[in-house]
Amino acid sequence: MFDFLRKQFIDVIEWHEAPGQVAWRVPTAGNEIKNGAQLTVREGQIAAFMNEGQVADYFGAGLHILETANLPVLTNLMNWDKGFNSPFKSDVVFISMKEQAGRKWGTPQPVTVRDAEFGAIRLRAFGTYSFRIADLKLFVEKVLGTMGEVWADTLDTQLRSAIVTAIATALGSGKVPFLDLAANQQAMSDTIKAEVDKAFAAWGLSCPSFFVESISLPDEVQAHLDKGSSMRVLGDMAGYTRFQAAQALDNPASDSGLAGIGAGMAAANMLSGAMSGALGQSTPAAPAEDPFALLEKLHKLLTIGAITQEEFDAKKAEILSRVK
Repeated sequence: MFDFLRKQFIDVIEWHEAPGQVAWRVPTAGNEIKNGAQLTVREGQIAAFMNEGQVADYFGAGLHILETANLPVLTNLMNWDKGFNSPFKSDVVFISMKEQAGRKWGTPQPVTVRDAEFGAIRLRAFGTYSFRIADLKLFVEKVLGTMGEVWADTLDTQLRSAIVTAIATALGSGKVPFLDLAANQQAMSDTIKAEVDKAFAAWGLSCPSFFVESISLPDEVQAHLDKGSSMRVLGDMAGYTRFQAAQALDNPASDSGLAGIGAGMAAANMLSGAMSGALGQSTPAAPAEDPFALLEKLHKLLTIGAITQEEFDAKKAEILSRVK
């Protein structure tokens, strides 16, 4: 008798959910819900009445008076008489049906996928996603269980693991090359989202939005791609080589001494080779210059101080040795 009197009869049931809170079980330990109690369910919420861990009745947004008429399943399960005059004990769980947006995901380690163009590659990625409850009964069975409450933060680790697996499945089994998908970020997001939805469904959840904000290849692979891009940008390599050689002819003009002359001669040879390579022809040998004209040029270089006396004497001896 005294135990019964000590019980408190619950006559008002409501939930003021906090941001990120997904589910909350009304604490009814030692208490019983009063016949005719008021149940307030706000927009975006569902109030579920549990019987031995199973959802018996549930209520959507609005103000509800709890009596036999609006608890038909629970009344039948508990074998209450039609009068339903006495208080009753039941688990009441509030569940948020709102979209939990702005969740972050990322790959802590590179994910290996098989690409249609590159073969096996490793990639990193990160972005945002959202989730919401799609199957109330499955969510209660698989996620809530006997817990007092569920927060979005506590689900993140499990959901991110599912996303990483979905990335490998979506990109590895697709016939569209990675570069084609990467060129269209939305197409890549949609491809991965389809696999994420399948994974989330196992917990009674859905993924309303999924975005890939960045995806990157290993540095060595990216370096090869950059080289390939540079080659394609340059296009006519023979033309580019000729251009570089022509530029080199002008640069030695600012240099002095034999170093400048040598650089100019090397550039000229490069230009000559590049032109002959582009034309697919052999370069005809240049006519030999008159040795006395060469000596005159050397003497001018000696006069202006471009070369030393030793360099002049050595070159002079070489030229005269060719005179017959």
